[in-house]
Amino acid sequence: MLVDFWSIFALYLVLGSVVGVMAGLLGIGGGLLVVPALLYLLPLAGIDSSIAMQMALGTSLATIIFTSSSSALNHLRLGNVEVGLIKSLAPGVILGGFIGSYLTELIPTQYLPKVFGIIVLLLALQMLLALKFTATRIMPSPLKTAASGGVIGIVSSLAGIGGGSLTVPYLSFHGVEMRKAIGSSSLCGTLIAIAGMIGFVIHGVNVDNLPSMSLGYVYLPALCGISLTSILTTRVGAKLASHLPTPTLKKIFAVFLVFIGSKMFLG
Repeated sequence: MLVDFWSIFALYLVLGSVVGVMAGLLGIGGGLLVVPALLYLLPLAGIDSSIAMQMALGTSLATIIFTSSSSALNHLRLGNVEVGLIKSLAPGVILGGFIGSYLTELIPTQYLPKVFGIIVLLLALQMLLALKFTATRIMPSPLKTAASGGVIGIVSSLAGIGGGSLTVPYLSFHGVEMRKAIGSSSLCGTLIAIAGMIGFVIHGVNVDNLPSMSLGYVYLPALCGISLTSILTTRVGAKLASHLPTPTLKKIFAVFLVFIGSKMFLG
């Protein structure tokens, strides 16, 4: 069933509003919500199901550029970003983000949603364990941190997410205070999204059945609609993150991941 353009565009706007709050609150780029939502909405816009997942991933990363950068700016103003950590993580997350976009071309289309679901469920398990076992480690060397950033970038781009679902628990596990972990992950998410989006544009530009108003695997109407409202609502989430207690943030994060991961894995 096809739905008219403006009705779907209105849904993009609503989706962006929710994504913005989640980005500011949890330090995620919103891909955990955008990818499954677009996987449902894009076929309604007439996009071929054979490329819907790739379009959802590429478009999600493109929206994260705006959402995470807006969220990161708000967190910078609130003093929630550790610049030194970003310098160590940046080389890895950028390279990993580009590699992840390439790997999506090697995985059969029908398995991509399940890969997404498995990744998210594993992230949820990681956070739930962190709720029970609060272990504090010092940050590893810059080289090891960059390597960890590479893994974060690959998995994040492969799942169309900004990396907050990996970066936040990684930094928190190594003793970084939760609010600073969330703020720093927003900036990392911007870097991952830029690298990943470039990869999806390159890999999708020559695909035959691309819809109009697309740039490679990035669907421009969805990008515009989601970004327009998400940028405005990230400040709301960032303010909430500065006032809510750390245990509450972790519980919200873990429950959110369980819900999304289960929905995608079970189809």
